[in-house]
Amino acid sequence: MILLVALLSLAAACGGAEADMSATSVDDGPAKPVALWGAEGGFVTATTNVLRPPRVVLYSDGLVIVDASRQLKLTDAEAGETVASMERYLTGQPPTVEPKPGAPMVTDVPTTVLGVRGKEGKMLEVRAAALDQVARFYPKELSEAKKLMDGLATRAAATGTDYVATRVRMVAEGAASAEGKPAPWPAGAPEPSGTVDPVWQKDVEGAAVSAITKAVPAGQGYGRSLFKTGSGALFVLSWRYLLPDE
Repeated sequence: MILLVALLSLAAACGGAEADMSATSVDDGPAKPVALWGAEGGFVTATTNVLRPPRVVLYSDGLVIVDASRQLKLTDAEAGETVASMERYLTGQPPTVEPKPGAPMVTDVPTTVLGVRGKEGKMLEVRAAALDQVARFYPKELSEAKKLMDGLATRAAATGTDYVATRVRMVAEGAASAEGKPAPWPAGAPEPSGTVDPVWQKDVEGAAVSAITKAVPAGQGYGRSLFKTGSGALFVLSWRYLLPDE
């Protein structure tokens, strides 16, 4: 009898362990980027370079975020088709694609970045300098991939909703010679510290987010984004919402 009870207890324990393992396998964790279109470099300000998000990011749960400011939710079928198309366009391309001989020299424009998460779980990224300007000198698949992601951006602009998050990235750029009347530094927001070369950045959450977004409303120009810290230093303050995976 004792042996029978022990065997039954062991079987129950094994059954419970199997159930726990099954539950764990269903939970894949937070959504991950599965396709993206962005830009790097180009003749832009230091603030733009630090704040610039991917133009379009598609996540594994179907969420599309455009410019960290608009969002759209795709159906499972739409998301699957988008990923499959991006994988077809980008598979076999080198990490950096060079234009064909004879392409004109184009400078000071961003490099296009296109990416897709393959079946093995790794993100494949392909870069092409001045893709818009010399598209005919690149494989047509790159332009098709960009066109596909641009279509999502257009949809988000027309039928999507505003994207907001509980975390923001703030950037302060020195403006010692700036004209205009600066506002006091937003109460509750951290002030720049250390060396600002050429910008100072910090990711924040909680009360600081409310302080920053109220002081510099989204989409507002630099007219009222000049602030003075407690020590008297002048900075242009900018920010954007952080993406789920940042």
